Amino acid sequence: MLNEYEIRNRIGSIGETQKITGAMYLIASNELRRAKAAFDETRPYFESLRSEIKKIFCGSNHDIDSIYYYPADGSRLEEGTHGVLLITADKGLAGAYNMNAIKEAERALADHPDTKLFVIGSFGRKYFASKNIPFEADFEFSAQSPTLNRARKITSILLKKFSAREIEKLFVIYTNYENDVVMDVRNDRILPFHRREFLGEEPSGEPPVFYPGEKEVLEAIVPSYVCGFIYSALVGSFLSEQRSRMAAMETADRSARDMLEELNFEYNRLRQSEITREITEISAASRFQKEKKAKEKGGNAV
Repeated sequence: MLNEYEIRNRIGSIGETQKITGAMYLIASNELRRAKAAFDETRPYFESLRSEIKKIFCGSNHDIDSIYYYPADGSRLEEGTHGVLLITADKGLAGAYNMNAIKEAERALADHPDTKLFVIGSFGRKYFASKNIPFEADFEFSAQSPTLNRARKITSILLKKFSAREIEKLFVIYTNYENDVVMDVRNDRILPFHRREFLGEEPSGEPPVFYPGEKEVLEAIVPSYVCGFIYSALVGSFLSEQRSRMAAMETADRSARDMLEELNFEYNRLRQSEITREITEISAASRFQKEKKAKEKGGNAV
């Protein structure tokens, strides 16, 4: 059982921890607001590029011969080296945010061992290094404050490897942000394209005409499309990280309040016991003095 001194120290430590979690909550809340604004700006850009690719596929009456597009005979569906871009955070204290994405990456590696892993965020790189799981060590990008310029650099590296056929498929594992409650880990293939992924609702009006040709336009759009997708994934993951950190800090604060309530109750109980003991000792001493004086008076009377 803790004594009063130990309880006071523990109450002080928990109070200091509450200050830290409170500050982290406010920082995450501010980052969340800023990231939301950036996230809302990326969606129209990404959807516009996707719409243009859809027009190319819908308007073509023949198969497009491009490395960015699955051939009609269905080859390159399972064979070859896969490239997986995993987005984690630079630090922890964000609940299950990092581990959920890492587990999905581990499943992808188990399903297709011939995979090159590209990790964004220090947390993911440290995790795979500790497990001796190989990843591209020279691919180092921060997960904090995602920018379009950083997404362009990442896209350039990955597209060079894809064009050189060092990877046959490119996947992105990230945490998709729907709202403050719904955040799910996604494993999306972004290259190569498959016609059925873009042929849902046929566009209205006359079929578009592309100059100098559908293949040339497609290959000009692809880098911007991939960059937009990666940027959107970076921002969405950053949003999810901040919201997860806020939730973790809220949970930590509730736990701290519960612990403080128990410690204060125990401290008050010990203080009450100490006060009761002191009162008992004072009463006993007072009674002893009264009895002593009474005996002395009786002896003098005799």
